[in-house]
Amino acid sequence: MSPDTGPIGSPMSTSTTEFPARAPQHLAVSFEFSPPKTEAAERTLWETVNRLKPLQPRFFSVTYGAGGSTRQRTHETVARLKSETGIDAAAHLTCVAATKQEIDEVAQAYWDAGIRHIVALRGDPPSGMGGKYTAHPGGYENAAALVAGLKKIGDFQISVAGYPEKHPDSVDAKADLDNLKRKVDAGADRCITQFFFDADDFLRFRDRAAAAGIHVPIVPGIMPVSNFQGIAKMAGLCGSKVPAWLAELFKGLEDDVETRRMIAATVAGDLCRRLHNDGVDQFHFYTLNRADLTFAICHLLGVRPR
Repeated sequence: MSPDTGPIGSPMSTSTTEFPARAPQHLAVSFEFSPPKTEAAERTLWETVNRLKPLQPRFFSVTYGAGGSTRQRTHETVARLKSETGIDAAAHLTCVAATKQEIDEVAQAYWDAGIRHIVALRGDPPSGMGGKYTAHPGGYENAAALVAGLKKIGDFQISVAGYPEKHPDSVDAKADLDNLKRKVDAGADRCITQFFFDADDFLRFRDRAAAAGIHVPIVPGIMPVSNFQGIAKMAGLCGSKVPAWLAELFKGLEDDVETRRMIAATVAGDLCRRLHNDGVDQFHFYTLNRADLTFAICHLLGVRPR
């Protein structure tokens, strides 16, 4: 790992950013969406999908609201993505506020609808991120148990979550990694990480996972930062640190949307470039149902419409 290739604006950044002219054939991307709540939000989502589809992502994924609050909308969005784009669509599924039977029925409905990819998560408490989690009586107690249960229903491809800076509920990094290994041992095929801003945090996590016997792909989750205050709040709830250099970059830009967006694309693009230089060949983008920043970062990486 080169110590001089950190994100632009960080103390490590001393060289000019270099992006590939074209993406290597093995560089893959995927995109996460949330199910829309209104007609206007639905129009925005499908504009985003149509903008990103030509990049030929490996898959789209659709989130699942706290306590299963978006269950039906998630199902409808996943099914439509699959049928209208022909691209693999993954449905998020959590353990929260449901019995095993209820969750199994949801999973069976996905299988019957031709959905073969699940993002299996413990999930946030119904009160939202930061609240205390309690397993539902008669439900799956954690994501590892959910993975095992899904594998009994069908041969799903299963993605699970990983935390380069550890999950806030884990006592330490080792316990967090042990939990990831249990999910993989139960049948998970891929780990997608929580968003982060320091490439070294991800690279250390990837190396520690490999040393622990976790040999599935570890895919970095990339969150372009256009609303710094919102991301800083979210990071505090999910255990991701916000470096001082990142806060400094957005200082004084509260009313300057365009400059924030240019900085967001540059910072995320530089992070991806650093990771790619260290052997990362897959990226999962948290789009927030907007295409422009994600499309720009992919373009910087050389991932372009064919």
